[in-house]
Amino acid sequence: MTRRAVITGIGVRAPGSPGVKEFWDLLSGGRTATRRITFFDPAPYRSQVAGECDFDPAAEGLSPRQVRRLDRAAQLAVVCAEAALQDSGLDRADLVPERTGVVLGSAVGAASSLEREYLVLSDSGRSWVPDLGHLTPHMADYLTPSAMAAETAWTVGAEGPALLVSDGCTSGLDSVGHAADLIAEGTCEVVITGAADAPVSPIVVACFDAIRATTSRNGEPDTASRPFDRTRDGFVLAEGAAVFVLEEYEHARARGATVYGEIAGFATRCNAYHMTGLRPDGREMAEAIRQALAEARTGGGEIDYINAHGSGTKQNDRHETAAFKRSLGEHAYATPVSSIKSMIGHSLGAIGSLEIAASLLAMRHDLVPPTANLHEADPECDLDYVPVVARERRLDTVLSVGSGFGGFQSAMVLKSVPEAA
Repeated sequence: MTRRAVITGIGVRAPGSPGVKEFWDLLSGGRTATRRITFFDPAPYRSQVAGECDFDPAAEGLSPRQVRRLDRAAQLAVVCAEAALQDSGLDRADLVPERTGVVLGSAVGAASSLEREYLVLSDSGRSWVPDLGHLTPHMADYLTPSAMAAETAWTVGAEGPALLVSDGCTSGLDSVGHAADLIAEGTCEVVITGAADAPVSPIVVACFDAIRATTSRNGEPDTASRPFDRTRDGFVLAEGAAVFVLEEYEHARARGATVYGEIAGFATRCNAYHMTGLRPDGREMAEAIRQALAEARTGGGEIDYINAHGSGTKQNDRHETAAFKRSLGEHAYATPVSSIKSMIGHSLGAIGSLEIAASLLAMRHDLVPPTANLHEADPECDLDYVPVVARERRLDTVLSVGSGFGGFQSAMVLKSVPEAA
């Protein structure tokens, strides 16, 4: 018997989106939530805009001890896990602990907390010898990204596999793909999965400044993210999280759960080429797409919508345009494509999971979210990128892709499950 992995619960915290409803309202309305950085003074930096979450951990129900102990990314993950569990209708008492797993993704882990603690220990960089008398007892959690998965497991009472996937900007796709494998192989009946990142901090901003990957369009923060547009000049850094309840299909059906969609196929590849560079032919992403389609037993002509990586860098936008043509052939020209990064920015490891959430909601509403700020199409990006305004369309099969530093290329095929809706 083939064991199918379906999503029955979603929890989201994203720029401009304190929940799933607000997230979909923002995307479907083509509104943007990027702004000038408020978390610190961005004046010294080349890129001064970001997608920030209006997230209050105390208001979200976290205790003062949790707020002190957990990095912001872990706070987002725990809150989203709680929200996803509630959305799924699963009670903790219904979970079999040893058959419940956690697989989360994060690109930079507790980067914000590590930077903050370094400044404390070094007296803001004035001392080469750190004063260990000021060392936080939670430093080990900040140094170990898997602490995020452990915290989430403790929150939901999961005693099955608990792990963290960290492979750059594909982490949020890859974590859910690996979680689906745990369902398929019979290790778990339920997996809490998704991703979280909170990288809007001086050190991360400075790193992307150094390689000129982020936008310098500081005077227009709400329109600075411009995937596939001729005037784009880099991505907008962001934070956020999306966490799902992933269940074995028969397990979900037996309890009458509402199903958002099925993880029908997943594949990931590495280009073994360059840390940040991409070959223009899109071969590695195309191979990931073809393998995901094969696993889903789906032809390229059956794809109704592509949720693109669409970071807003010229290199990436042209690379994945080539990959879509290479993998889908002529059907690529007839398939609507869009990038939600145009509205919420690029939250590194978290964005892949946020894009899965967007794809599932697009299928539920039969509506393709637009690519905001796309007014002057790049001639080398000549597919249907759904500019500015959302488009009604029957969506049964969606392809979501990701591309990350290190050469990672991932693809996931999501399908609606009408008989379980």
